[in-house]
Amino acid sequence: MTYHPKSDFMRVMIERGFLADCTDFQALDDAFLKGVVPGYIGFDATARSLHVGSLIQIMMLRWLQKCGGKPIVLMGGGTTKIGDPSFRAEERPLLSDDQINSNIEGIRQAFSHYVSFGEGPNDAIMVNNAEWLDGLNYIGFLRDIGRHFSVNRMLSFESVKSRLDREQSLSFLEFNYMILQAYDFLELNRRYGCLLQMGGSDQWGNIVNGVDLTRRVADHTVYGLTSPLLTTSDGRKMGKSQSGAVWLNAELLSPYEFWQFWRNTTDADVGRFLKLYTDLPLDECERLGRLAGSDINQAKIALANAVTTLLHGAQAAAAAEATAREVFERGGVGDDLPTLRLAPVDLAEGMTLAQLFVKAGLAPSGKEAKRLIQEGGARVNDEVAIDPAQRFGAGELVDPVKLSAGRKRHALVMLGT
Repeated sequence: MTYHPKSDFMRVMIERGFLADCTDFQALDDAFLKGVVPGYIGFDATARSLHVGSLIQIMMLRWLQKCGGKPIVLMGGGTTKIGDPSFRAEERPLLSDDQINSNIEGIRQAFSHYVSFGEGPNDAIMVNNAEWLDGLNYIGFLRDIGRHFSVNRMLSFESVKSRLDREQSLSFLEFNYMILQAYDFLELNRRYGCLLQMGGSDQWGNIVNGVDLTRRVADHTVYGLTSPLLTTSDGRKMGKSQSGAVWLNAELLSPYEFWQFWRNTTDADVGRFLKLYTDLPLDECERLGRLAGSDINQAKIALANAVTTLLHGAQAAAAAEATAREVFERGGVGDDLPTLRLAPVDLAEGMTLAQLFVKAGLAPSGKEAKRLIQEGGARVNDEVAIDPAQRFGAGELVDPVKLSAGRKRHALVMLGT
């Protein structure tokens, strides 16, 4: 029999498509009816910004707060020193403490746009698991925590099993990660009364470990909830674009490029993405998702505006839409296009057209830029480019030059610093 949720949070998780699995659906639903539920998601600091692949988790924390819960943003200052091996083919590169702390500062920027931090019972908090992991006594940890873990069971988790089945090395360092993540849940329960851990479905085994450990050590009942691992309808991993990762920090990806990523959503994904990545009412998401033919472009613009407004503000979304209209409908340059500024010293010996495409972020390599140009997919000032070796000096860039890769990706190149 299908269970119908009573709490706002569980209803949102189901209706908007966030729910993949839950350790005890009915008990968690009841917990939300009894009072404030503190819930957390962990984010390792492997880069100085999160990308769109993490946005579904960030939105889950946002809805948790909107429905009366308390979001806990856990920064993995400790676990990043090991690296999550889940479904990875090889070990992550190890980062220094300074690199990790710098990345945490960069990641922190995005969260204030989605949840409200403060001291109140419903306010979000951000904590760093280095607070308790860095000072662990190894022998004591093994005795008090390690004894609750079965190696046989750990080896059965799909995230580990898939790596071993491919005969790819799994270091003892990485194997410890799932124990430390489980310990995070126990510590957050002790310190903040945390009752819920959320994450992508690839984290199911790690989350269940934390639920079991907290029950065994603290005799407390806690819960786990996962979201589906999201891919686009054409099979691409969410968070990647043709030119690389879709970062959430504006200094790594401009608001215009962020807006354009969502504007380029395939028709089949629009309705689903409106439910997951915006606050628009459910009936409006469904109405927009049903649009067909050329009308679906209205839904794509609504999606791009809503998602960009959440992260970068309404003004940035409006500017991006205005630039897109200028570029696409009227063939103009637009005020908000990504801009590459080159100093005269950079152009002392000239720069080839292929090099400009790479530097402007329109091609990942010189080889790809040459292929783009030779196949007729590149334009310079809206004219088809034919020579990847064409050279540009300071004189050619006195006025801005508009570069286009296909019909949807554009950048300006100009003199400046």
